[in-house]
Amino acid sequence: MKGSWIVKIARSILVICMVCLLYIQAGKSGEKVLTKRDIDQELRGVWVSTVWNLDYPITPTISSEWLKMQTDTILENVDENGFNAVFLQVRPCSDAFYKSAYYPWSRFLTGQQGKAPDAEFDPLAYWVEKAHERNIELHAWLNPYRIARNQEEWERLAEDSPARQHPDWAIQYGDGYYFDPALPEVRRLVIDGALEIVQNYEVDGIHLDDYFYPGSDFNDIDSYNKYGKDFPDIGDWRRDNVNHLVKSLDEQLHEADPEIEFGISPAAVWASDFMNPEGSATTSDYSSYYVLFADTRGWVREGWVDYLAPQLYWASGEEWSDFTVLLDWWADVFEEAGRDDVELFIGLADYKTVEEGSDPGSPWHKGSELGAQMDACKKNAEVGGTIHFRYRFTADSPEIQRVLRERYPAREQEESGE
Repeated sequence: MKGSWIVKIARSILVICMVCLLYIQAGKSGEKVLTKRDIDQELRGVWVSTVWNLDYPITPTISSEWLKMQTDTILENVDENGFNAVFLQVRPCSDAFYKSAYYPWSRFLTGQQGKAPDAEFDPLAYWVEKAHERNIELHAWLNPYRIARNQEEWERLAEDSPARQHPDWAIQYGDGYYFDPALPEVRRLVIDGALEIVQNYEVDGIHLDDYFYPGSDFNDIDSYNKYGKDFPDIGDWRRDNVNHLVKSLDEQLHEADPEIEFGISPAAVWASDFMNPEGSATTSDYSSYYVLFADTRGWVREGWVDYLAPQLYWASGEEWSDFTVLLDWWADVFEEAGRDDVELFIGLADYKTVEEGSDPGSPWHKGSELGAQMDACKKNAEVGGTIHFRYRFTADSPEIQRVLRERYPAREQEESGE
């Protein structure tokens, strides 16, 4: 018994010494400092949502001290739950959680779009600093086109909002407003806004979510008549517009920082096979290819992203969209593409453990489905890690925390093989 403890202590000291040596060597050579993700050899990510104040901040505030305290608490919980990467939503509605030359301060940050926090506080700079102190990666999560979710938000846009300055760039869809993806000026705005982050902050990645065109009945006929003459099919034209954005972001972000990770978390269903014979064996008619006009499979084949993290938010065996079917479909896409420069991560629906986990008849009961999905991802050779949606659920659910502890063991245990 005593000897085994001595061995464990010796192994732990050896691991610490090795990591410290790598840090020193990285610092001397000017290379990127070793992160927990490097040690874990997989991505263990979590999304932190700012829209609607879902995760951060809990309520809008200008107080830099309150914003710092919430950041510290989140990162402490993220670290304790074994995550090694945070995907922080810094542009939820064509606004900013950082000092920007292109977008106004977010209303979800301070309560009024365009109003800055006190003491010249920059939340993104603080998040990057504090995440890196823990050797956790910080990825800046952007929504490229969304402006406002309803008429009230549209009318309360700040004077320096690009949509206020260029209302002709915006199109109303349902209750919300979106930039028109067809406009070269819009693409330039999105790209410049992303480049600004990479140039001014030591972020580890730029991350887009699954919102591109908001729907197939988007009222962009004027733009189609102006720009779409080479495309008899409006769907092909819309996909080409999104392709231009993704390809340009990939090229220009890596010109600015060759080490930056550029990735997208798309809707899980590229297309069901009843819509396209190359699609997945699902029955969902919500398709990234036909509804959002995002050819996510094509981006993998072309190498226009460093990773994709499709949102596989269903249980295994679910009739509408089966997790196992989709996991296998995406693994096949990556295997067939045969690219070493694009990784597959899987977005997981932790929220369903909270929303449905108390029902003994639910597959999400007590975290069983979440744990099984993490195991399936770990066993799949094409999958390089997972991202969990979202922080508040992981922080508030003992069941999720138990599942995470079981699958993200202490690193000393991993090194010793226990």
